[in-house]
Amino acid sequence: MPTVLCYGDSNTWGAAPMKDRDSIMRFGPAERWPGVLRATLGKGWTVIEEGLPGRTTVFDDPVEGEHKNGRRHLLACLESHWPLDLFVLMLGTNDTKSRFGLTPDDIAEGAAALLALVKASVPPWCKAPRLLLVCPPVIKSVGWLGPIFAGGGERSRRLAPLYRSVAQRTGASFFDAGPVVTSCDEDGVHFGLEGHHALGVGLAAEIKNLLAG
Repeated sequence: MPTVLCYGDSNTWGAAPMKDRDSIMRFGPAERWPGVLRATLGKGWTVIEEGLPGRTTVFDDPVEGEHKNGRRHLLACLESHWPLDLFVLMLGTNDTKSRFGLTPDDIAEGAAALLALVKASVPPWCKAPRLLLVCPPVIKSVGWLGPIFAGGGERSRRLAPLYRSVAQRTGASFFDAGPVVTSCDEDGVHFGLEGHHALGVGLAAEIKNLLAG
């Protein structure tokens, strides 16, 4: 009965593409990628969704609030769900917002810090979970989110090799979501239904191989 925890941002939460700030809609449990992952993995698997819109890796957001910092909730989240067989991390998109002024290396090191925290937090009664670092796809500076993510496309385009290096250094497995899912043309950040389906199916194959080994 493997248990998988998916820790991410609005794309793990299931935010649909948005035409403006107020058009918030969440895809249904079976439509968003963790739900597709759960269905594809099949009976006997537990998939826990921990997605928060606006979540960064380890950086306080001066506009949306310090609770968006992925490090602030992680320990409580882990302690709520031990034991785990696999921890899946897909963060970094929000770190590319212009307000943070971060380099791609800063963002990758933020992901590394979260993986290190998971490894350091395993209680003595649990076996350490496997780690899977997912690099989010390249974003587009379009729509109402374009000014907020100004320059984010180039920053996100440089993340995959840096995330791969972080995964190798931390003993995590690596999955590049870029070849599997494309950010939408409406707001440049979120996935459509087809993207959620493709990511869930793609990750299911990766996870089955990972936990079978």
